[in-house]
Amino acid sequence: MPSTPDTRLREPAELRGLPRADRGLINPDLIRRLLVELGEDPDREGLIRTPERVARSLMDLTCGQGMTVEEVVGDGVFDEDCSEMVIVKDIEFYSLCEHHLLPFYGRVHVAYIPDGRIIGLSKVARIVDVFARRLQVQERMTVQIAEAIQDTLTPKGVGVVADAAHLCMMMRGVGKQNSSTMTSCLLGSFRANASTRNEFLGLVRNM
Repeated sequence: MPSTPDTRLREPAELRGLPRADRGLINPDLIRRLLVELGEDPDREGLIRTPERVARSLMDLTCGQGMTVEEVVGDGVFDEDCSEMVIVKDIEFYSLCEHHLLPFYGRVHVAYIPDGRIIGLSKVARIVDVFARRLQVQERMTVQIAEAIQDTLTPKGVGVVADAAHLCMMMRGVGKQNSSTMTSCLLGSFRANASTRNEFLGLVRNM
């Protein structure tokens, strides 16, 4: 008689003994219950491993909730006498809409004007992931990314633009497959100086 597959998530050694709230683990039994509520048989061949797969996917898609900007930046900030605009464009991101738990995805463009310090380019992308990989709304995510860059570098200004497609709008409700949503957050000189703001928005649009 074949044994029943073990669908429990394996805990890393450093997480053992911690309360569930501190582990970030999801009980696959919750997914199994959801399948039953949807009228499915969680024991049929195609669904036997689904609870574990979904639990792991959700853990990955919300891993930013357990991250901090300080952790991902580490020692990636450097003293540098540079005062020209720095733009990191087309940073891909994936997130989950907190209203429907459906994905939204797109690109983020981040710019800042240094004031004696710069940040490693890969760290900018990691900051985006900190705020994208969680239950989120695009408007808040855009502001959080901008404020994180501001707090980390104290630059002369920060500009962030996000352009995303929302599956909650494409797959359900109004069903508009070709729509996208753009949000922006401008801080410091990007907000106060029209020339700086227009330069950033023009470069994002035309690069």
